[in-house]
Amino acid sequence: MSPSSSRDDHPNNAPGVPMLFPPWLERLQIKRINPVLRPLSKRMPGLAVIKHRGRTSGKEYETIVTAYRKGNVLAIGLVHGKTNWVKNVLAAGEAYIHVARNDLHLVNPRVLPAGTVDPTLPRMAQLCAKRSGVFVADIR
Repeated sequence: MSPSSSRDDHPNNAPGVPMLFPPWLERLQIKRINPVLRPLSKRMPGLAVIKHRGRTSGKEYETIVTAYRKGNVLAIGLVHGKTNWVKNVLAAGEAYIHVARNDLHLVNPRVLPAGTVDPTLPRMAQLCAKRSGVFVADIR
């Protein structure tokens, strides 16, 4: 098995933020599934689009995610590990997300490691946290 096909050697597989899906599935999602979902993502229930800027390029990106909200907290399960969008938002300290027909400003981004028990998280994020890391941010 080559390193590009191994979850253990993949750059998204970070301590406390395991990559649950194999790299081939991530590539399929990026190349085939996301282009189909992109036109629907801003209107489809359960999907959200997080807007972030590249850490070195400064280029603006939009990434489709599944976000969960509870009060002024937004959480996203990191089943693909610590991906570039997560690293970009952590470096910037903020991002914007379009979820449920609303544009929200996210501040104080952080990653909770797998196994975290936090009853303040939305219920679905609590379930994700059992096996994967969870991206959490405050809504301002």
